[in-house]
Amino acid sequence: MRTLETLVGGEWVASADWIDVLDPADVRTPVARVPALTAEDVTRAFDHAERGFTLWKRTSPFERSRVFTDAARLIRERVEEIAADVTAENGKTLTEATGETLKAADFLEYYAGLARQGYGTLLHDVRPHHRTHTQREPIGVILVISPWNDPLITPARKLAPLLATGNAAVFKPATDTPVSGLHFARALHDAGLPAGVLNVVTGRTAEIEEALLDDSRIAGITFTGSNAVGNRIRRRIADRNVRFQGELGGKNASVVLKDADLRAAAKAVVAASFGQAGQRCTATSRVVVEQPVYEEFTRLLVAGVEGLKVGPGSDPATTLCPLAGVKQRDGVLAALAGAVEEGATVLTGGHADSEGGRVFGCYVQPTVLGDVTPGMAIWREEVFGPVLVLRTVDGFDAAVEAVNDSGYGLAAAVFTRDLAHAHRFADEAECGQVAVNSTTTGWDVHLPFGGFHDSGTAYKEQGEEVLRFSTRVKTVAVHFGG
Repeated sequence: MRTLETLVGGEWVASADWIDVLDPADVRTPVARVPALTAEDVTRAFDHAERGFTLWKRTSPFERSRVFTDAARLIRERVEEIAADVTAENGKTLTEATGETLKAADFLEYYAGLARQGYGTLLHDVRPHHRTHTQREPIGVILVISPWNDPLITPARKLAPLLATGNAAVFKPATDTPVSGLHFARALHDAGLPAGVLNVVTGRTAEIEEALLDDSRIAGITFTGSNAVGNRIRRRIADRNVRFQGELGGKNASVVLKDADLRAAAKAVVAASFGQAGQRCTATSRVVVEQPVYEEFTRLLVAGVEGLKVGPGSDPATTLCPLAGVKQRDGVLAALAGAVEEGATVLTGGHADSEGGRVFGCYVQPTVLGDVTPGMAIWREEVFGPVLVLRTVDGFDAAVEAVNDSGYGLAAAVFTRDLAHAHRFADEAECGQVAVNSTTTGWDVHLPFGGFHDSGTAYKEQGEEVLRFSTRVKTVAVHFGG
């Protein structure tokens, strides 16, 4: 087991207490341990971030770009080591972990370029002899709270734009998966990021929550995780002038219309539903199928699901990894039991997978449920695991109604050969991302990302849209005589 230090004030620091990081493929032996920082340590991290911001906001954008470019190069050079750690602490397959690592480098490279571009707009002024423009400025110290399901790409998605625009950060990785985020911090540190600009707080949330959320120097909080926690954060900062960017839950639906290419649709739905064992916020968890093709599509879908190979992420043959921890596994199993009790039919899977060496891991068989009705909890509530529910409808309008029958609004897809239905679906689906004949997952770094309704806040992530969160706009008018 390795002992890792965390980055605070430009130094790698230890602590008197430690947190064990477990491998969800076999939870008996920790794979690493990280410092369990105290509330006092958190306050010192904000002290360093405050000083780091003073320096970084005045640093040339070309120098910021250089740091990001070098950090991206280091991540690509270290891809095998980093991907192995992502797999070890999260459980996802090496293929998925490698893709996540390379995508983290993509985020750095994209925002390295964006840092060099213009930062304002020249505006007309009704007054003669005036030249007026807007300019974007960093907002200050931002608290970054990332989840366990994408322990590297989510920090990259959040930290890259806010650091590129001159902000400083205090970063709290998920307690279960802190090693990946430390790799990201190390790449930036080794690339020459000034001390204090990025500070990583590893620790038990219950012990440091007050110090994390109540510091008066916080200008913004960006959070990815459950609605329960996100709403608790919003309530806590409601009377303070603190921006909140939340990427929260989802109950994403894919629609299969009667004119769809059923084989292609089934293949895409399997990929969208069971990649990372369904532990993606954009994973398809509901499928709405037109009645005439329900039986054939279900047959193709179940066959594809039963072709998945359950196993540890480190095994190249694995196509469905374990869940990220015991708590996640038990929660999924409880949701399945509740669905069956309410009347859903298990078409395949439906229970834990403890065959052979998997008995000590967090495995759940990939599951498809039929006979699901709109009133069931499994139709409405996020499960965040390898579970897919099917429902049949009559016609396009009923399909759209079923998609929108949710408090969430993150992602949706439609499979059809009808161009009119494709465009209508894009217009009428109440969600932030819409796919046509493709998966609900897999958005690139330059594309705005975020949901509607209970799936998120108005501040989007990715692309240039994220700058609305990480910068403020100042309007400047210059009178030049006359």
